[in-house]
Amino acid sequence: ESWLLPWCQFFEYGGDTLHGPAYGPTSHSTAASSTPSSSSAFRHVVPSRQIVERQPRMLDFRVEYRDRNVDVVLEDSSTVGDIKHILENELQIPATKMLLKGWKTGDVDDSTVLKTLHLPKNNSLYVLTPDLPPPSSSHSGALQESLNQNFMLIVTHREVQREYNLNFSGSSTIQEVKRNVYDLTSIPVRHQLWEGWPPSATDDSMTLAVSGLTFPCHRLTVGRRSSPVQTREQSEEQCTDVHMVSDSDGDDFEDATEFGVDDGEMFGVASSALRKSPMMPENAENEGDALLQFTAEFSSRYGDCHPVYFIGSLEAAFQEAFYGKARDRKLLAIYLHHDESVLTNVFCSQMLCAESIVSYLSQNFITWAWDMTKEANRARFLTMCTRHFGSVVAQTIRTQKTDQFPLFLIIMGKRSSNEVLNVIQGNTTVDELMMRLMAAMEIFSAQQQEDIKDEDEREARENVKREQDEAYRISLEADRAKREAQEREMAEQFRLEQIRKEQEEEREAIRLSLEQSLPPEPKEESTESVSKLRIRTPSGEFFERRFLASSKLQVVFDFVASKGYPWEEYKLLGTFPRRDVTQLDPNKSLLEVKLYPQETLFLEAKE
Repeated sequence: ESWLLPWCQFFEYGGDTLHGPAYGPTSHSTAASSTPSSSSAFRHVVPSRQIVERQPRMLDFRVEYRDRNVDVVLEDSSTVGDIKHILENELQIPATKMLLKGWKTGDVDDSTVLKTLHLPKNNSLYVLTPDLPPPSSSHSGALQESLNQNFMLIVTHREVQREYNLNFSGSSTIQEVKRNVYDLTSIPVRHQLWEGWPPSATDDSMTLAVSGLTFPCHRLTVGRRSSPVQTREQSEEQCTDVHMVSDSDGDDFEDATEFGVDDGEMFGVASSALRKSPMMPENAENEGDALLQFTAEFSSRYGDCHPVYFIGSLEAAFQEAFYGKARDRKLLAIYLHHDESVLTNVFCSQMLCAESIVSYLSQNFITWAWDMTKEANRARFLTMCTRHFGSVVAQTIRTQKTDQFPLFLIIMGKRSSNEVLNVIQGNTTVDELMMRLMAAMEIFSAQQQEDIKDEDEREARENVKREQDEAYRISLEADRAKREAQEREMAEQFRLEQIRKEQEEEREAIRLSLEQSLPPEPKEESTESVSKLRIRTPSGEFFERRFLASSKLQVVFDFVASKGYPWEEYKLLGTFPRRDVTQLDPNKSLLEVKLYPQETLFLEAKE
């Protein structure tokens, strides 16, 4: 207790209130001469011989559920379940269906006492109801649409009279905006004095979509808050609640590094646990997969309005940009990211995601990206750089310090090699970045016009040669077709001639066979009945022959056929009466068909 006695002289006890400077035990002289500061990161409870009755500490909660906000005020001796019971009456939702989220100390249950969570005075929570169906009203759709929109915040830095055009998605919080402004202005969040926020923007954890900002543009002004010297009475008043660890929300620890405390280790949490996911996996085997993760992480950090990164290897990006037709070629822009650079966040969100830059890059460039944060990825890119651009460019990039990142390399493809036109560092503005991109385009356009002219002349020569080759080919085709047609015609004539000869030979053989099979012609003085037939051919010739009246009609047909007029092709007609003899029964005798004793017949070709 020896150290306590001098300290007891600095405190007065009035009722239940403890007055005095909020310091822990250091030295008597220091405590007596120093003016206490309310911005200390920690306040120590002053030991005392007396038992001081502790006043209840009230905690304020703003709970967000869909399109509603409910304010809840409770003592820190209450439990999480007490909050749910209040919300059950306000929201008409069973407490068993609620998931209360937003705790900064991890998961809690209904029996958790608020005092054990060491909460600040003002807190923001939100309710999830996964077991309940979503509302069918249009408010949910409108909120989701607002979360997906991009807000343009025109922030004026009052002291230097400079404007910043900042793009944020509707899902970004006011706290994220203030931290980005800190990167630009070097004004810590706790020292920022703002003008222009809507009256509804009362909580830094609120998203821009529900804060009441004017869409798509909203003007804000920021300056540095003055820090007047505090009086002894002000210090004592601020330190009334000495039993509290801290009444500050997250803003008071924005620049804890000024006091030698790392912002990641302030509450015993490693700084790496607070960092975002890496832009690219370390030692990625496939460059395309690495670029897919890079694009997804870039979108989650800075929104969907960003350059379209080529997914594939650097060689594939060269092929896409440089090796097409001259009119289709583009410049290659290589973006080199580094998470540990203080310029990265501002460069990505304000320069690289500006609509004018995104549009210009998409029209005139193939954009490829790589993350230089990890040493293995850095070494891999330097190897690629040496192979494609030479050791000089690789050495230039190797000597760049971390705070000079990110880098933007502008590459132009040439006939024999690839030329680096420009290396743009991260400490630039949108206007300067656009001017340097346009300057690179001017150089590229001049080279492209020469390439187009050479390509057109080469294509003209190739077209003439192609036309000549085509004409020669057509001439050869025509000659070959003519020769083949003649050969086909000769072959057809030969085939027809062969058929005709075969038919004649067959017909002659049949004729001779019939002629030999005919019975002998009876003599005129024959004692048997004889029929004399006179036959006229289609050519007007006549031939006569005698047949026995008992001979069958088929013998007459065979005789006519033996003269070259087969009955399949010719019909034999009688005169009086006119009749077609070939229609009669060939097995009947001449006497029966009334061709006795004589008859004149004539031959007619069948149709």
